[in-house]
Amino acid sequence: MHDAGWETIPELIDDAANRFGDLEAMVDGDIRWNFREFRTEIHTAARALMASGVSAGDRVALWAPNIWEWAVAALGVHVAGGVVVPINTRFKGREAAYVLENSGARMLFCVTDFLDTDYVALLHQADVPESLAEIVVMRGDCPVNTTSFGDFMERAEAVGETERAARSDAIAGDDLCHIMFTSGTTGDPKGAMLIHSAVCRSYLSWSQVIGLDRDRYLIINPFFHSFGLNAGILACLMTGSTIIPHPVFDVPSVMKRIPEERISMLPGPPAIYQTILNAEDLDQWDMSSLRLAVTGAAAIPVEMIVSMRERLGFEKIVTGYGLTESSGIATMCRHDDDPAIIANTSGRAIDDVEVRIVDAAGLEAPRGEPGEIVVRGYNVMKGYLNDPAKTAETIDADGWLHTGDIGVMDADGNIDITDRVKDMFINGGFNAYPAEIENLMMNHPGVGQVAVVGVPHERLGETGYAFVVPAVGTEPDADALIAWCRREMANYKVPRHIEYVDSLPLNASGKVLKYQLRERAVR
Repeated sequence: MHDAGWETIPELIDDAANRFGDLEAMVDGDIRWNFREFRTEIHTAARALMASGVSAGDRVALWAPNIWEWAVAALGVHVAGGVVVPINTRFKGREAAYVLENSGARMLFCVTDFLDTDYVALLHQADVPESLAEIVVMRGDCPVNTTSFGDFMERAEAVGETERAARSDAIAGDDLCHIMFTSGTTGDPKGAMLIHSAVCRSYLSWSQVIGLDRDRYLIINPFFHSFGLNAGILACLMTGSTIIPHPVFDVPSVMKRIPEERISMLPGPPAIYQTILNAEDLDQWDMSSLRLAVTGAAAIPVEMIVSMRERLGFEKIVTGYGLTESSGIATMCRHDDDPAIIANTSGRAIDDVEVRIVDAAGLEAPRGEPGEIVVRGYNVMKGYLNDPAKTAETIDADGWLHTGDIGVMDADGNIDITDRVKDMFINGGFNAYPAEIENLMMNHPGVGQVAVVGVPHERLGETGYAFVVPAVGTEPDADALIAWCRREMANYKVPRHIEYVDSLPLNASGKVLKYQLRERAVR
């Protein structure tokens, strides 16, 4: 038990309502709830889930942008003893169906009108898994055989508050709260199983490091991601901060909302702050409410940190590092660190978590020498869903989580992430895994063999470059293949360039020599 006195998300929700009752908890459109009202909505959703047949331990998926309904439904799942399975909003039908099937999700909460995307239609283009008993549409038209969110919530009347409380009280700290799917280098996404106590403890630590306290928090990071759900929704409950969901990231809309809602906490990739600083009309906007920033996942110029303090008025700027398998958190800078430390490193281990740099033999590397980053502590996942072999490969016998990232540690324990053991590349802040993209592309009849590498891109960081050996008897058509990829996979995975080749370079054991392809692609 940590010093906050709660070990589960239902306990956290009750504590927030008791401590912060009249403070504003959720702002979205016409919705303005205080913490007590927010808890009432969450408990109503939990009772509706119980009335819908959701039992303790059942998995419920959410596939939607940042809207109040997402938070109410997800927290309702936690309160009803279920496990939340978030789905990336950029996923297409085939990818979402894989997550639904693999997790055995009973219910899906989604929308039919986000960015001209109808998630129900996308799912029906793939195969709807048999385990999925019901689809609830939170916003947009309700197709046949789906339920509206309003009709779903009305079911709560069939379940009493005493029954709901008994279900919540039975939840333990080591019960699963989320299964978060992370794309694996072996191809298919893997479900990291995370538990209540670890998530609660990790993000209490996170909130304390950044000094989050009754802030007005514009949550740009998607709710389906650890940053949006854990460092967003849950951190606000812990600190009496206001959840202000932002469904689509574009800088003009963000700049407009800062003075409108007196935003004090603005997280995001470095590009967001750079774009705001470069805005021609920056002086016309009142940015004086800004106080906290959390950034990372890309190179950061020291000058940007200084400008964020001087021109945007940020008091505290923090960078960090984590991965889904470590509950989304492992290291953080501290807000009073030198700007060069904040810009050039991802900080040092959070309290009660160990981080090391190890060599190929698994021995700790000397400070300043590169090696693989490994993490050990309460924050490490229980394992991958339905995959004990992959779990054993990732978490060693001594409990160290092998991240697959290469880093260097300084004398004070700050780590600088320099490379990746695996071939992952980061496109616009999203991790893209070549093996997964290759597996998807092999479904195209014109693809005989394919190898994907990441190549530098000025705006997006890196983009995919695919080398394709055409299937026998087919005519190469790069434009048509890229168009097919756009229909079948999330846009950050789609290769920007396709080069047709007669064969792929292989080593003696038949593995594709990716480094040779990278050299060719960059030339």
